[in-house]
Amino acid sequence: MPGLPDVHPRPGQPRALTVYEVGPRDGLQAEAAIVPVSVKLELIDRLGGAGLTVIEATSFVAPSWVPQLADAEQVMAGLRRRAGVRYPVLTPNRRGLDRAVAAGADEVAVFVSATETFASRNLNTTRDGAMAIAAPVIGAARERGLRVRGYVSMGFGDPWEGRVDPEQTASVAARLFALGCATVSLGDTIGVGTPGQVQVVLQTVAATGVPLSQVALHLHDTYGQALANVLAGLEAGVTEFDASTGGVGGCPFAKSATGNLATEDLVWMLDGLGIAHGLDLSALVRTSRWLAEHLGRPSPSRVVAALA
Repeated sequence: MPGLPDVHPRPGQPRALTVYEVGPRDGLQAEAAIVPVSVKLELIDRLGGAGLTVIEATSFVAPSWVPQLADAEQVMAGLRRRAGVRYPVLTPNRRGLDRAVAAGADEVAVFVSATETFASRNLNTTRDGAMAIAAPVIGAARERGLRVRGYVSMGFGDPWEGRVDPEQTASVAARLFALGCATVSLGDTIGVGTPGQVQVVLQTVAATGVPLSQVALHLHDTYGQALANVLAGLEAGVTEFDASTGGVGGCPFAKSATGNLATEDLVWMLDGLGIAHGLDLSALVRTSRWLAEHLGRPSPSRVVAALA
């Protein structure tokens, strides 16, 4: 069985970066079956043990919208916090924020769509309406001293509208940044992005005044482009990438959206580039195999399959 890949750094690449783990939230929200709280808690703990320093634990969305995450309070109550690990939660509205604060959350995330159709289907509002929902959440969270992340959904393509103008994505990112988001994560929610497009979108975002040091990429692998798009992001100066253990998950509100970029696949590429990330690949693979057993299907991750 092979060990680690040969190391061949590329000119201008960062020395280190942050992997933002979204599996417990974005991964499990797309599951047809409800995953028990005990499994979720063990997953989060295993991920912390594998070296992840940011693990998105759950979402305080209305249970009627995402019943898979109706147990957010129980997850937060049972969370075994590790020193040096952040556990952000998604708070789609003020009610969600109030629930999250009451449950002990100290870092939150909001999301706004780059397209009108997804805003309508996901939040039953417009893009501006979604921003109007997010703004007071950001303000109230910051007043409480909470760090806030802003997600831009459908930043590279929309299943109903098709092509998304980079200016649309950049506009939403700039507004979230201006409201006080510490990081803005650009989502390729349906995985249609390609490397050239990623760089154009990032250039357009940077032109609005949003530093790429405060931009993350949330990439889906629907068309097998996620790692190529990571490389494009690295070359542009991005140093934070979202990933999901074993590649589980997707967006339950986006037609044809498949799984996220697998954390293990990302780590294998980063190891080959010699970029520090602090993660234990063997521990991640064991965790994804364990999770796959609970989900009743093989892990979508190519690296997990290869090393298992």
